[in-house]
Amino acid sequence: MPEPGPRMNGFSLGELCWLFCCPPCPSRIAAKLAFLPPEPTYTVLAPEQRGAGASAPAPAQATAAAAAAQPAPQQPEEGAGAGPGACSLHLSERADWQYSQRELDAVEVFFSRTARDNRLGCMFVRCAPSSRYTLLFSHGNAVDLGQMCSFYIGLGSRINCNIFSYDYSGYGVSSGKPSEKNLYADIDAAWQALRTRYGVSPENIILYGQSIGTVPTVDLASSIDKISKVTSPVLVIHGTEDEVIDFSHGLAMYERCPRAVEPLWVEGAGHNDIELYAQYLERLKQFISHELPNS
Repeated sequence: MPEPGPRMNGFSLGELCWLFCCPPCPSRIAAKLAFLPPEPTYTVLAPEQRGAGASAPAPAQATAAAAAAQPAPQQPEEGAGAGPGACSLHLSERADWQYSQRELDAVEVFFSRTARDNRLGCMFVRCAPSSRYTLLFSHGNAVDLGQMCSFYIGLGSRINCNIFSYDYSGYGVSSGKPSEKNLYADIDAAWQALRTRYGVSPENIILYGQSIGTVPTVDLASSIDKISKVTSPVLVIHGTEDEVIDFSHGLAMYERCPRAVEPLWVEGAGHNDIELYAQYLERLKQFISHELPNS
């Protein structure tokens, strides 16, 4: 009789989580890519800082206050209040915010704490309040939440999903230094925050790994090295002209996934422009609307 798979909070991740992965295979990408945290493009002010009249170090282009959390978390989170007790997000010009204040008001920010005692900057984007699914999005290298914020609004609105994301240790407002071990602790803390703060059930969480974000994403889904142990439906997306991670990594990941659905090989796409191709959004919509409900 096979041994039972790893469990989190009493749930088998293989049974209860859905998974997106933009390759490559986890341990190899962590070794190949150096961590490149950018200069932060945003700040998050705690209630006491706002009350004291503190301001962001960079000129703010846009500001949003975090809304109320739904269920109370099992462990205290920093900035978990509402209204006057909420954290506020300040985006610099370099974040290149592309929407209005209305969309920014749907962005909630707060801090959590990892098992390695790093402070984790977290972001919840309410793109589709009535949606069943929430993407737990692990972003790529050399960006932070400020730079990804506009992309999250556009993506979530188009595929009808809310998006929860976080900055890795040493990125954005998250403390500590980037490392593979910290990546795993970071996504574990993000998972717990999404489950406890917002009450999202595991079966309604879609794990999405972009580039280096595949490393923590696959680890969370399997807790074992590596992709062959993931038993959830997996959609693999890779550009055929990826200049950073060879296309062969995508093929290898697809071949090793026990429940891989039809992959998307984007002809001519590189490492950083795959989201600009029309088939990218269409394939995600098909996966979420048809393949997940019927799996």
